[in-house]
Amino acid sequence: MMRFFVSLFLSAFAFVAMLPAASAMNIEKIVSPAGIEAWLVREQAVPLVTLNYAFHGGSTQDPAGKAGTANLAADLLDEGAGELDGQTYHERLENHAIELSFQVGRDEFHGSLRSLNEHREEAFDLLRLALTAPRFEPDAVERVRRQEISGLQRETTNPNNIASRRWWATAFPDHPYGRETKGTLESVPTIAAGDLREYVRRVFARNELTISIVGDVDAKTAGELIDRAFAKLPARNDLKPVANATPAGLGRRIVVNLDVPQAVVTFGGLGLARNDPDFMAGYIVNHILGGGSFSSRLYKEVREKRGLAYGVSDSLVWFKRAAVVIGGTATRADRTGEALAIIEAETKRMADSGPTEDELAAAKSYLKGAYVLSLDTSAKIAAQLTQIQLDNLGIDYMQRRSAMIDAVTIDDARRVAKRLFGGGMLVTVVGRPKGLASSGE
Repeated sequence: MMRFFVSLFLSAFAFVAMLPAASAMNIEKIVSPAGIEAWLVREQAVPLVTLNYAFHGGSTQDPAGKAGTANLAADLLDEGAGELDGQTYHERLENHAIELSFQVGRDEFHGSLRSLNEHREEAFDLLRLALTAPRFEPDAVERVRRQEISGLQRETTNPNNIASRRWWATAFPDHPYGRETKGTLESVPTIAAGDLREYVRRVFARNELTISIVGDVDAKTAGELIDRAFAKLPARNDLKPVANATPAGLGRRIVVNLDVPQAVVTFGGLGLARNDPDFMAGYIVNHILGGGSFSSRLYKEVREKRGLAYGVSDSLVWFKRAAVVIGGTATRADRTGEALAIIEAETKRMADSGPTEDELAAAKSYLKGAYVLSLDTSAKIAAQLTQIQLDNLGIDYMQRRSAMIDAVTIDDARRVAKRLFGGGMLVTVVGRPKGLASSGE
């Protein structure tokens, strides 16, 4: 088994060195014999195949009152499937150095696979079993449930988790986006094996399935592997509709009292949909304000000039039915008000005046270069290809991206800055911030 892991590591290491630049990457659209579409990037340098895929329907499809169903299902898919019990299934994976993973987002259920070519048929067979015939045996369900409940209990005293949960619940009350993907201490104990099977039945289907493959595999073989894993799934899913939503509570500040050394701050407001014509301008502007880890205005003002926090940042986050900009920091309790005042002032200044031309030029240069560096493994490339498909950006997006960034003018940036940051923020603070109280109720 050790030889397999060493072989996989060396192959992956060699693959990194051989990956093509994003601008030169040849992405093929292929269709399997069963009619399942996928994107393929061929790389013959090493005998390795990487698969990334997503089903529409993540935690938004959790049953009412049973938040965490999708997450519990994801953690149990490799705990036995088909004729294989959990131990045998894991032994098959380990003996062939096959990597499988499953993750749940709000809108999608994601999965990935990586295997040496000599074991790829076994890898795709094991994936098929996990997706089409998970066992959800009682002992496994209870063991994994206990692990998840233990994690949720720890989070009840974690200020970062409390601040984040409170922000989402306030921003999206009575909406699936306001629920925690991992569920709650009240909901997870109520999830039964039948709920898990019903989730799999409704979500895992061939329609609205997005697939990307990177590695030493031709189109014909890739199609056969796709069918090996996915062709036996139902033709259509059965998803519950999810309503459009906009974040509520803008202008509110919620302070949660918790006896911890520092206060944790989560802040955010209305974002931009990924298909919004202003998205790229907004992405650049947000990088200037808080998205650039060590170069943003927030980092310079809060960390470098005043030493109020080790870090502060924000990000654009988009879903199918909503979009937000959300960020956070942690600081001393007696200086939380000062740090928050700076964040709010810098956000207002960006909304009022936008970036400078020098800031815009520097951000453009960084975002173009960083994107290329972010595609340094087959797994990252496959994941990016899947996200591009989910966002409906087009198969030539990697080639067009730099030109799209360059096309953003200073007038665009200033106009979109006002649109993005002029609507106010919802703020949650957890700790004992001196002189800071809830407001805007």
